[in-house]
Amino acid sequence: MKIKKDDLVLVIKGKDRGNKGKVIKVIPKENRVIIEGINLVKKHLKPKRGGEKGQIIQKPQPIYVSNVKLICPLCKKPTKVGYTFENDKKRRLCKKCKLSFN
Repeated sequence: MKIKKDDLVLVIKGKDRGNKGKVIKVIPKENRVIIEGINLVKKHLKPKRGGEKGQIIQKPQPIYVSNVKLICPLCKKPTKVGYTFENDKKRRLCKKCKLSFN
């Protein structure tokens, strides 16, 4: 998977199209990512104890990885990601500015 935790991504499909956010969690088995503040759903919580009140919280849900595009940390543009080998290490490469990062 070409997107990793703490990457800045742009949503290109869905109800949050055009929004940017930071990746909180990557789920490679399902090809999904969880993005901070994107794809929020409301969850109803029951009260646990006698005097407590129930709550409605907003929780981010996973979004399919093909619906997001990585924003290059160097040129700050949404881009595709390639790979290159430098000093026997595999590094990610921005397809727009041709510079490697990470």
